[in-house]
Formats: sequence, C-alpha cells, structure tokens
Amino acid sequence: MRSILTFIVGMVCVFASAQNINDVVRYGTENLQGTARFQAMSGAFGALGGDLSSLNINPAGSAVFNYSQFTVSGSNYNRNNDATYGNSIQNADLNSLEFNQAGGVFVFKSPNSPWKKIALGLNYDLVENFDNEISASGNTNQGIDNYFLNFAQGIPFGNLLLGQNEFLEEAYLRIGAQQGFADQQAFLGYFGGVINPVDETNQAGTSYISNAEYSSVNQQFRQSTNGYNSKFTANLAGQYQNNLYLGASLNFHSVFYDKVTFFDETGYDAGSPIQRTTFDNFLHTQGTGFSFSLGGIARLNDNIRIGGSYQSPTWYYLTDDTSQRINSDLADDDINFIDFNIVNLFEEYRIKIPSKLTGSVAVIFGKDGLLSFDYGYQDMSQAELRPNSDPSFSAENDFIANELGAVSTYRIGGEYRIEKVSLRGGYRFEESPYETEGIIGDLEGYSAGIGYDFGGSKLDLAVNRTEQEVNELLFDSGISNSALVDKVNTNITLSYTLKF
Repeated sequence: MRSILTFIVGMVCVFASAQNINDVVRYGTENLQGTARFQAMSGAFGALGGDLSSLNINPAGSAVFNYSQFTVSGSNYNRNNDATYGNSIQNADLNSLEFNQAGGVFVFKSPNSPWKKIALGLNYDLVENFDNEISASGNTNQGIDNYFLNFAQGIPFGNLLLGQNEFLEEAYLRIGAQQGFADQQAFLGYFGGVINPVDETNQAGTSYISNAEYSSVNQQFRQSTNGYNSKFTANLAGQYQNNLYLGASLNFHSVFYDKVTFFDETGYDAGSPIQRTTFDNFLHTQGTGFSFSLGGIARLNDNIRIGGSYQSPTWYYLTDDTSQRINSDLADDDINFIDFNIVNLFEEYRIKIPSKLTGSVAVIFGKDGLLSFDYGYQDMSQAELRPNSDPSFSAENDFIANELGAVSTYRIGGEYRIEKVSLRGGYRFEESPYETEGIIGDLEGYSAGIGYDFGGSKLDLAVNRTEQEVNELLFDSGISNSALVDKVNTNITLSYTLKF
C-alpha cells in the first residue's frame, strides 16, 4: 500500500523544470529519413521535387509530380557505437525495424489554366529515430560524490530532512515539488549515503563532505534511449505556366522519448566507508510541435532547375517526467522505496527551434539522369527554451546563445537511368551545432541505392550511412566525465510506390 500511495503523490507533484541545451540539440537535429530514393541521393531534392520526402526540403516539390501516387517505406536502423572512456573502449550495437514513411500526392491537371497543375500532398515521415544504446566503462578521478556535492553545497541541512511521520519517498517528492531539483538531488546524495553535512547537529549548516575515499574509481555507464520525432505534412503546391512551381506545407510533429541510464561505481580505497554506489535515472518526454514551410522551384531551361525554401521555426510543446533510484553501502534502510515507480512530473515547457533556409540547383540530363545540390543554413544560437519569464530558462537561453552557432548543411545526389533501372548515390555533410569543437563533431554521410520502375509501380532500395563523434557527458552537473562516442548509423530502406 505504501508504494501505491507514493506513486499517487508523485503523479500530482509539479515543480520547476530542469531542461537545458541537450533538449534543444536533441529536437533541433533531424536525421536523414524518408523514401528510399530520397535517402539514396542524400536528400538533395530541393530543386527536384517529384518525391514525397522532398516536401521536407521544398514544399513546391509535389507540383513536379505528373501523376497521383502513394508511397510507403520501411527501414532497418543499425546503431553501432564505440565509446572510449579512460583507457577502455566498449561497443554497443542495436537494430530496429520501423515503418518510417507513408504518404500520397493527388495531382489535378488544368491544361486551359495558367496553373497547369495543382497538387495536394499528405505525408508521414520519421524525422528522428531515438532508438540507441551506449555503454562505457573505465577509471576516473571524479566520483559520483562530486555530482551530489555540487547540488548540496549552500543548502541548509534542515531542508533535506524528513517531516514528521513522512516516508522517505514522500519527502523526495515534496522536496522536488516545493524546493526544486537541486535540493532533491542533495536529498538523494544524503540519504543515499554518498555525502554528509560537515556537522549533522547543525540544521542551518550548508557545507557537505563526501563519504567516499578514493584516488580513482571504476565507473560503468549504460544509456538506452528509444522513441521518435515524427512529422505529418499537409502540402499544397501548383505549377504556374511551364517553368514555375510554388508550394506551402503545414507540419505537425509528434514526440516520444525515453532515456534510461544505469551507473555503477566501485574501486574505492580499502578503508572507504563506501565500496559501491549505484545511481540510475529515467526520463520520459512526450509532446507535439508545429512548423510551416514555403518554397519555389524554377525551371530555367530543359536542363537547369533552381529551388529555394523557407522552413519556419518549429515550436515544440513538451512535458517531462523523471524517476530515480540510488544505493550504496551507507544508504538509508528505506532507500529502495525511491525507485522508477516514484514519478516527478514537470510543468509543460516549450522549445523554439530556429528557422531554416535552403537553396538548391539541379542539372537534368534528359531521361538519362540528373545531379542535384542543396545548401541549408540554420542559426541554432537563436534556439530558446520557453517561457522566457522562467529565470532558469532565461539563464539557459543565454548559455545556448553562446554555445550554439550557425549550422551549414551540404547535400549532393545523383541518379543514372538505364531503361527501367535507376542507380543512385549521394553525399551529405552537416556542421556541428556547437561553436566549441569536441562536444559534437561534424556529421558526414554517404548513400547509394537502386530502383526499378514496373510502369504502374516502383520499388526502391537505399543504404544510408553516417558517422559522427560525440562527447557524451555521463551527468549534466558536478562532474565533467564524458565518453567519446564514435556513432555509426546505417539505414537500409525499402520503398514501394503505386501510381494511379
């Protein structure tokens, strides 16, 4: 009955949020998804159109279609991560299978009007697949006690104590709801046995010491994430005369994200009161987002097309809930009542991801093939957590403005046709959103694919591979320990298109 009661208490707790730059980067990053043809050419479709996923780049692309059609795509996602931590390298490999795209376009021709065609497109795309896993293990001289000391110093000891007849888990939720995240983490560190006040008889005291004695410790860290950021697009476009295509889209996002981290620390000195500490965290995020886009494609002659598009800021509306658990040799006897069933709910918050501009050019070689190039620009320093009236958000937005910068993206794609067979390839380069080198590296990707046109339908296959180095912080505060992760993502996508 005790655990049921505290779960209910946890569900009604609402307290100031602790969102940060990591949330902005997570939802501001869109991986290359979409149809197999789109992926095989690395998404270089801004001046081409004629593919449902090209609407993500330029909404004028649906007016290029000559016939109505429907496309569905499925992908196998392979995530291969080598994490270097201390002198150790650990590998984590994960595969997942998803239906990542489905949509259709309806083309209405008007040969007697200046508007030769009107196209209505409806498309679902998986913008980002969050399924991933990272494992790291190694020695360091920064123990988990630094995390709790960072929050605890300056907090009166009396603020961390249980109320009269109060269960440990009830106090944990109350402190989070009424006093904030920092006090709650200090509470965990104290009752988890990791830290102590300098003077336990002085409830006004604000100084704390570690119960762990070490020159170095061994840490094992595992992070597992899953979920998605999906986008449903409603598109309207038209062909004016023979050489101009114009379009607009409304984009509706759906976000689901889970992250669980498992942390185990050993290797303390033989005389240390603590010989092992575990500290696990769970984050669940869900919400919605909205953006719109405008674009145009001009056919300069039979061979050259140019395109330009504007994607508005994306406004996300998100809610978080978190759970934690901790244990050590000195932990309170009731510490296990604080577990993943004890849930902290955060108030709804918003993230504004900055607008993006894309310029494109394509060369068409009749029926033999094509080459296409896209350049995208997005200033991530303009991203914001909202509401701005929240002092913690205001401070974090200043940090975001200093840490993040402009992101340039380059995409090149080509297609060569041999009767009914199409051979495709592409290259993509995307700059890091961080001004400081070494936090997140530039992303580089290669792609290839093949397609066969049956006449009334098409079948396309693509392989898309990207590589990027990321310094993955084990914790956001108190300790600077990070694992250098070489992330290699490989997507194999199959698409079927039915013309009608």
